[in-house]
Amino acid sequence: MEQINNAPVKSLIPHDIIEKIDIRIGTIERVEDIPGADKLVRLIVDLGDHRRTILAALKQERENPGEIEGKQALFVVNLKPRKMMGEVSEGMLFDIGYADGLTPVLAVPEKPVPAGTRAG
Repeated sequence: MEQINNAPVKSLIPHDIIEKIDIRIGTIERVEDIPGADKLVRLIVDLGDHRRTILAALKQERENPGEIEGKQALFVVNLKPRKMMGEVSEGMLFDIGYADGLTPVLAVPEKPVPAGTRAG
């Protein structure tokens, strides 16, 4: 297992701030290439009652980004849509390790849960 120098804990925030972030389990149905993008791929994510397109910078982090198809992961779903490389991302993949310089891994439930289940 890789070792890290733990970053200091960020400043304290009130509980109502975390209540504003909507984090849900999504099932990654497809991982699609975005022509001309060096880092980004398009994820088609099942969130239970709907699907979303979420862009993620996985090309340089994984030899085969498609290996995460069919997996469940955490997604932030109440971010304003963001345009990147001419595509619109409707959320954010919540992964572990990137901020600490590690090869990121998915934040996943310990067992399958229904798509759209809220975290927190």
